Amino acid sequence: MDYKALVAQVLDPAVDEMSQTDILSKIEIPKDSSKGDFAFPTFTLAKSRHQAPNQIAAAIVDAIDQSQFETVEAAGPYVNFFLDKAQAGQNFLRDVLLNENYGHNTDGEAGHVTIDMSSPNIAKPMSMGHLRSTVIGNSLAEISRANGYQPIKINHLGDWGTQFGKLISAYKRWGSEAEVKADPINTLVKYYVKFHEEAEKDPALNDEGRAWFKKLEDGDEEATHLWKWFRDESLKEFMDIYDELDIEFDSFNGESFYNDKMDEVVDMLEDKGLLEESQGAQVVNLDDEDLNVAMIKRTDGATLYMTRDLAAAIFRKRNYNFVKSLYVVGGEQREHFQQMKAVLKKMGFDWADEIEHVSFGLITVDGKKLSTRSGRIILLKDVLDDSVELAQEQIEEKNPDLPNKEEVAHEVGVGAVVFHDLMNERTKSFDFKLEDVVRFEGDTGPYVQYTNARAQSILRKAGNPELVMDELTITDDAVWEVEKLLAEFPNTLKRAWREYEPSVIAKYALSLARAFNKYYANSVILKDDAELNARLALVKSVSQVLTESLRLLGVKAPKEM
Repeated sequence: MDYKALVAQVLDPAVDEMSQTDILSKIEIPKDSSKGDFAFPTFTLAKSRHQAPNQIAAAIVDAIDQSQFETVEAAGPYVNFFLDKAQAGQNFLRDVLLNENYGHNTDGEAGHVTIDMSSPNIAKPMSMGHLRSTVIGNSLAEISRANGYQPIKINHLGDWGTQFGKLISAYKRWGSEAEVKADPINTLVKYYVKFHEEAEKDPALNDEGRAWFKKLEDGDEEATHLWKWFRDESLKEFMDIYDELDIEFDSFNGESFYNDKMDEVVDMLEDKGLLEESQGAQVVNLDDEDLNVAMIKRTDGATLYMTRDLAAAIFRKRNYNFVKSLYVVGGEQREHFQQMKAVLKKMGFDWADEIEHVSFGLITVDGKKLSTRSGRIILLKDVLDDSVELAQEQIEEKNPDLPNKEEVAHEVGVGAVVFHDLMNERTKSFDFKLEDVVRFEGDTGPYVQYTNARAQSILRKAGNPELVMDELTITDDAVWEVEKLLAEFPNTLKRAWREYEPSVIAKYALSLARAFNKYYANSVILKDDAELNARLALVKSVSQVLTESLRLLGVKAPKEM
């Protein structure tokens, strides 16, 4: 039952200045439960009623039907609603246990949502810098599905651009086929870093790199052969990482896929009179949007990121008919996406309003930004391997007889890295310290996983009995905070999608785990009395919601740890 909606319904006759929907949007959940389970502020009514908010609150309490609540009271400018704990608690548990997709909704009406995510660059290893786009995008895909949408995960590979001209130039100058075959990615990165070091001494090298890229665009046989070789070797390594993270994609169409689709974009821009020449380059003027010009073609005729991204956006709308198109890309690209949307709008595509740049902050290590160009790379694979090893050490210490120790260590180690990323609000940068991430205590993924494993252990000790749905009353007041959090899960999923914010779910999972552990520490769950069934129902509900919360984040929930 939706008690927040019930509060709005009860308030409706006494607050005729507002619609029931507006009332619902104003209802708060007090952080201090002594101030009620729901609270309605009366400040906004003071002007129209010419009364002080505390007087309005008292009048509303006198006017409404209180029969469905334990009590309703005026506290200053708030009307505080206290639920009947026994009855509401039963309803909360029943809602969870009778619905295997508890918390999900159909708001999206099966609309397609394209999610541009991960998008590593060919011939470079996946570093910690690629983690955020990958796991945020994957989580948003699952969150969108829980809200009734159909996600389409697109790995827009960085497999085109001037950097490939530079890499080809570096390979031609210093490369060895045998060396590349022996250790493809690390060798290619070494060449790339050396190119930039040498280009600082001799800027003419950059012109050579651009010339090789122009050859690649023109279909030069040697340039194309080398590019395909670099691409194939890179994809093999990427797939190993995605397998480790258990992430799949619906499309690997990268930048090169749009090579034959950009002429149409340029033609459309010309037909609409949007292209202008600026110092030999072709641009779209965006002065009226208070943005810099959007570069469409360079002076040498080569296309740019903008041209390809316009082609990709048009292709995706035609191919998938999306209702939302998300780009999970770092915050430094904010102006690029503003320009892209502005150009699409000028081209007459109103669906550009449904494009969202889901930006995120940086991961730093020891306070320093990661960069392939400078050679400062921390490989994602190394971090995942180290995390699994740390998890294994802790499992050996806590539960040396655990079956499938290696599998559990992998789920805990990888899950720790993913959870730590997603519990941080995505627009904020954070510093990464592996030792803080793979702890079984505190605000970590392993803490949530361990709490779920504890719940599963209790159910096993009880013999996993068939639960009776008519016997769900728990008179212990300590359980109320847990039950209320269970009831908040559906709204949590809606908020996470509305804000494109996986951290909403990660923080919710931590809150639920903390509340359950507090209850567990002060209660005897397996006591054989009249409320044993209800307590086991609570334990099962907590495990069900924690497991689903972790799944939505892309984290496994082992039943034993």
